[in-house]
Amino acid sequence: MHVRILTGTGLRNVAAGGLVIGLSALLGCQSQRSADPPHATPSPPPPIAIATPNSPVASRPAAPSSPESGGPWRSLFDGKSLAGWKETDFAGRGPVKVSDGKLILETGLMTGVTWTNAADLPRINYEIALDAMRVAGSDFFCALTFPVKEDPCSFIVGGWGGGVVGLSSLDGQDAANNDTTRYMSFDNGKWYALRLRVTETNLQCWIDADKVVDVETKDRRISIRSEVEDSRPLGIASWSTKAALRNIRLRKL
Repeated sequence: MHVRILTGTGLRNVAAGGLVIGLSALLGCQSQRSADPPHATPSPPPPIAIATPNSPVASRPAAPSSPESGGPWRSLFDGKSLAGWKETDFAGRGPVKVSDGKLILETGLMTGVTWTNAADLPRINYEIALDAMRVAGSDFFCALTFPVKEDPCSFIVGGWGGGVVGLSSLDGQDAANNDTTRYMSFDNGKWYALRLRVTETNLQCWIDADKVVDVETKDRRISIRSEVEDSRPLGIASWSTKAALRNIRLRKL
């Protein structure tokens, strides 16, 4: 084996050559990095609004939206009197009064009002909307009885101990026992925006912005419980509960 030893000028030449090669490699990597496209900095995600009991998100009223077209709304309550309404003749009823733009149903066994101008009510293809509040008590603060062609039906809000929502009645079954039954929590002293829509094919109901009922009426037997017979053709009642109502209105579709 032969070993060649470099000394002096030869060693310096090798070292210089290695330095040149190293610098060339370094400059080549730097040029490659400069040619690479810059990486885009990702934008931060938008903030998420979290509703707390006292936040603006939680306190903002949720008016029921109506994407479907319809005619102009017609007020059924002037906020000053019972014009167009009468106290429903329920046994054990509480008093009815108008105060500060609200229609008040005082606590009784069942208390309510019935619309007196039956001839001007549509029977199909219409909407009814109102704001309702359970002021005191723990049962339904709105039983809205309404016509579906020749048949009556009731939209129950907060019944059977305070949480049942649904239609009474379908095929002989009331709001606690049919396919519209739903359980919700309602706070006393809080307004809820209610809307009912009656068409040729469906009954639909909203509480605030949430659709809580959407049922097809074909081949369904529609009726009411006997307790609200005096609410026909249009009435609103409460059960063992003080309720407040406002902004009662109707429109044709």
